[in-house]
Amino acid sequence: MKWPNLKHLHYLVTLYQEQHFHRAAQRCNVSQSTLSTAIQNLEEHFGSQLLEREHKTFVFTSLGLDIVERSKVLLQEAGELVEYAQNAGNWQRGTLKLGVIPTIAPFLFEGMMGAFSAFLPDINLEMQEDTTEKLLQQLTDGRLDLLILALPMETPGCKQMVLGHDPFHLIAHKDMAEKLPSPIDISNLPKKSIFLLQQEHCMTGHAVSACNLQHSDQISSVAASSLYTLVQLANSKMGYTFLPELALNQSILEHTGLQSFPAEEQGFREIGLVWRSGTTRMQLFRRIGEIISPLLPIPTLK
Repeated sequence: MKWPNLKHLHYLVTLYQEQHFHRAAQRCNVSQSTLSTAIQNLEEHFGSQLLEREHKTFVFTSLGLDIVERSKVLLQEAGELVEYAQNAGNWQRGTLKLGVIPTIAPFLFEGMMGAFSAFLPDINLEMQEDTTEKLLQQLTDGRLDLLILALPMETPGCKQMVLGHDPFHLIAHKDMAEKLPSPIDISNLPKKSIFLLQQEHCMTGHAVSACNLQHSDQISSVAASSLYTLVQLANSKMGYTFLPELALNQSILEHTGLQSFPAEEQGFREIGLVWRSGTTRMQLFRRIGEIISPLLPIPTLK
């Protein structure tokens, strides 16, 4: 049996991701004609059409889509094999491409970098910050190896490892905090008085669920792009917000007039690792979980 060329499969997957020959060729550092020829070679090798072409446009055939998905797995495994061989089978060496969401990254990076230096000094860590949706796509595409996300979250085709809990806190300016009832009843807060992040940030959904924000009319139409913006909105006495303890522990309220109060029923989000099913680097990921878990407000990894 004649095997397909791995490089050509890589070109095919990149073309699917970019949906544009010129951009795909640029990402692969080849000419557009080289990439086009490689795709044609694959079609000849398989004896089937992978793309339907019309003028300057194209769509993947159903077989082409299947080949792309199988190629992703094959390329990921081939990459891990090369990494394993280059590091002489030592799972504590090599490059790790790690993605972290913005509501975790700024408050975990410093401690995490110190932990990696102490416990995994031979791992070359490449970190990227982005939204959950984009990170999951890059994980699926093989551009990232491991994610640190807020859970629960559906991650099809991936495995999860919960590392700890991150409790939510109600944040109010001290002048407004004096008017809050005791015990605090979030359902009695004024309409449009609670600021949250934009919808693409998963923390919004977690906060709504964990903190019993059942009445949508309490949530302000003003949506922030970062936790630091939420702090500024609350500090302006325009309303209230919720922040995770991970951020509070890194002094995000410093130099403000804000106070924090535990959320009702001790609402929290989970923080965990997510990776592709079938990876050969489970031993490394387990060790990473063991060194990150103690950095969280409530470690839960046994």
